[in-house]
Amino acid sequence: MTPPSTLPPRGARAPRRGASSEDQTSGEGEPSRGFGGIGDARAYTPRGRTVREGDQRTRSPRAGRNSEVRPALQVLDGGRPAPERRRDAEEDLPPQRRGRNDGDAETTRGRNRRGTDDAGSRRTGRGRDAAPGGETARGGKQSARERETGDGEAGGRDRSTRTGRTADRGRVQAGRGEPTRTTAGAGRGRPTANPRRVSTGRTEAGRDRRTPGPRRAGGTRPGAAPPRIGDRRPKPAVPAEPPRLANSAKRLRLGTVLAMALFVMIGVRLVVLQVMDSPAAAQSLLEQRKNRLTEVVLAAPRGSILDRSGAVLAHSVEARYVYADPELVKDPVQAATQLSPLLGVPKSELVRLMAKKKRPGGGASRFEFLARGVDIAVADKIEKLNLAGIGSRRDERRDVPGADLAANLIGFTGEDHTGLEGIEARYDELLRGTNGLKVYETGRGDLAKEIPGGYRRETPAAPGSSLQLTIDRDLQFEVQRYLSQRMEKINATVAGAVVLDVQTGEVLAQASYPPYNAQKPRDFMPKEREDAVSSVISDPGSTHKAFTIGAAMQEGLIDKNSDIVVGKGMRLGGKLFTDTHPFPSGTKLSIPQVLAYSSNVGSIRIGQKLGKEKLYEYQQKFGLGRPTNEGMPGEASGRLLHPDEWSGSAWGSVPIGHSVDATLLQMAAGYGAIANDGVYIQPHLIKATISGRDGTVTPAAPPETHRVLDAQVARDLREMMEAVVDSKGATGTAAKVEGYRVSGKTGTGSLLVDGQYTNHNAGSFIGMAPAEKPRFVVGVFADVPNGTGGVIAAPAFSKMMGSALLHYRVPPSGTKPPTFRWKE
Repeated sequence: MTPPSTLPPRGARAPRRGASSEDQTSGEGEPSRGFGGIGDARAYTPRGRTVREGDQRTRSPRAGRNSEVRPALQVLDGGRPAPERRRDAEEDLPPQRRGRNDGDAETTRGRNRRGTDDAGSRRTGRGRDAAPGGETARGGKQSARERETGDGEAGGRDRSTRTGRTADRGRVQAGRGEPTRTTAGAGRGRPTANPRRVSTGRTEAGRDRRTPGPRRAGGTRPGAAPPRIGDRRPKPAVPAEPPRLANSAKRLRLGTVLAMALFVMIGVRLVVLQVMDSPAAAQSLLEQRKNRLTEVVLAAPRGSILDRSGAVLAHSVEARYVYADPELVKDPVQAATQLSPLLGVPKSELVRLMAKKKRPGGGASRFEFLARGVDIAVADKIEKLNLAGIGSRRDERRDVPGADLAANLIGFTGEDHTGLEGIEARYDELLRGTNGLKVYETGRGDLAKEIPGGYRRETPAAPGSSLQLTIDRDLQFEVQRYLSQRMEKINATVAGAVVLDVQTGEVLAQASYPPYNAQKPRDFMPKEREDAVSSVISDPGSTHKAFTIGAAMQEGLIDKNSDIVVGKGMRLGGKLFTDTHPFPSGTKLSIPQVLAYSSNVGSIRIGQKLGKEKLYEYQQKFGLGRPTNEGMPGEASGRLLHPDEWSGSAWGSVPIGHSVDATLLQMAAGYGAIANDGVYIQPHLIKATISGRDGTVTPAAPPETHRVLDAQVARDLREMMEAVVDSKGATGTAAKVEGYRVSGKTGTGSLLVDGQYTNHNAGSFIGMAPAEKPRFVVGVFADVPNGTGGVIAAPAFSKMMGSALLHYRVPPSGTKPPTFRWKE
């Protein structure tokens, strides 16, 4: 059956994908050698055949049909392979020069053509060949041009438009006498799932209807016009090269270079600013900055002063401070006129503070305190005045809830919260903490507010630590009350009282008369604000006799059964020393009697046995001649007469407590050694410190202790001192405490003021209870025009000791007072 004329000859190839319709066939129906697309690049190899062709020589036809191996790629230069460029160059040469190269080039072109024809045959098997009736494998209509190209001989049209390259291929084949070959399976194809690759070599029934057309010996088909040597087919259009993707490595390198350049520029600029600029320019920058900055002091919260149970004795409460910015105050005189009545500050002082001025470090002053510790209500009134450059901020004011309670101990602070007297002054650095500072940038004129996002630096304030005292607030109140009542009654000029814990040396109460209100300290004279217990000096008088007798007992010179010969008096160094209770010459007194009657002659006799060196030694052991360092500022040290300084009369004055200067606190601490079985414990006011940052409680350092007397000597001495309170006719009978055994000693001396003794009497009483095992030592003294210690101080002692024993619930004495050997 003759195949339809619309089918291409068996030896023809299907149109190549990517090639123009004009270049598909030559004038004889032979496929052109031109490269028009990627398909031709895949079909070409340097050896003249494709990978697929070489593979089919060793594989079966079925394997060849099913193979999906893609041909090797060839890099195109200018859209055409290198051999074609050489052929084009030869065609442009004259005939005489081109012929010389034909013999050498025909062999190479023959091999290349065979490979190209074979590749074309394979593409024909799976390409877009036209189906019968002019339809493609997709079922669409073929264009007329495609039918003409695939029809070869049936077309009968002149193919003279084919290029000279087709004629050359024919001459090479004719010269070699070698017909064009088609590889096995190249003419057959099979349908695939891809409609663009459906084979066109089969009919609907599956039979191959294509028949190879007759071929001439020269390699061209019959009826084809001879090619012209000068003709050239147009070069196929080269598709635009797609844009290349960006190189990430190059971008990274570029970014690194830019970043390094930026940092180098910044570094160079910093060097220029810091090193190369002139000092004048730097100073100008600093001045500009200072003019824009405002500094505000952030006051550190001051620590509190607490009693032993944590009750507040003094603390800081919220208040306000009023300040001025001199640069913004428009009329200082008018502002001062309005503020003076509210702040209680003289108008002239306010005008001075609000005047424009320079700060010590340079720049205009932008902050001045006008008043501190202002009540919140007053500050609110000032804010309502809306004065330019005047404002108020949060502040603190020192508050003493008890007013005069322990005021002589606590002291007070100034307007800037600096301690000026008392514990407030002694521990000011610990209590005040560290102020903070806020520096920020402000605008000018009416916009003199903090600039959001501008320069701002804030150093937070570190709060101060609190002090916990050994003082018992309740006992302190009672002691102050009894002291004031008694001293007002006897018309005392100055007085003091102290209560010590025998076992620990803690000061449980320490009062002074007259009291003062720590809330208004400036309403009182400095002398009225003194702590009489630790700062007022007097000669202790007969209270010193206990030290003289205790030292002689410790040295074994006397004991509780010893007798001392007394008389009407004795003259030493030209001075006569007598007793208040005179005895006939040659009278013998026991040691309890010497204490009970406060015999000067008997004490001088014991002092003479002890010697001045030993007496001086024991005076120091009992704590005289140096401050106790209990914690109060300005504590007086007292004074002792060194043995080298003794005169003839010193043998009589020193043993009985004259020519000796001491405070009540020193004498009470010495009596504490007698009460504590001979062990001296340093008195102290500070129990612990409490950190303002984290609340950590740090106990105070343990007090200094040392032994003065043996325990038995101390007990014997305490027992003999009970005679002062219990014996008939003794000097201290007013010091009795109901239900308790009390031992103590009265004393009468003179107050020392500015190095001179006054003509007043400084009466005192120092005692302990319960005498069998003392818990407290109480000392009281007062300066009065007339009177003795037994009359002045003993009654106050009795009430204070009874209050302390009751407050701490000390059981009454369970034994009776001792019976003394009493000589008539």
